[in-house]
Amino acid sequence: MELDFTGSVIEWRGPAPYYFVRVPDEEATDIQEVAAMATYGWGVIPVEARIGEVVFETSLFPKDGGYLLPLKAAVRKPEGLSAGDEVTVGMTVRLTRSRHGERQKR
Repeated sequence: MELDFTGSVIEWRGPAPYYFVRVPDEEATDIQEVAAMATYGWGVIPVEARIGEVVFETSLFPKDGGYLLPLKAAVRKPEGLSAGDEVTVGMTVRLTRSRHGERQKR
């Protein structure tokens, strides 16, 4: 499943700051439809994402009925991103199971 969306970089402050882009509701609903085939546990969804020239693999975190895309420094720094910036994300959800529950080969 391939998705494109725009969102704001948000910062969560904990022991160390973390940065995310919230997946918009419409795209989150699409992801929820395939979540059982994509998750490898704990509700996280493996994805390949692209922001600008940076392509990276990560996992979406479930949060408040939607999903957050984490942005490591290796993604933010080359693109000069900080909290509040608007970004366009291209994302592919990696399905790990078929509709019948068997694991798919990668």
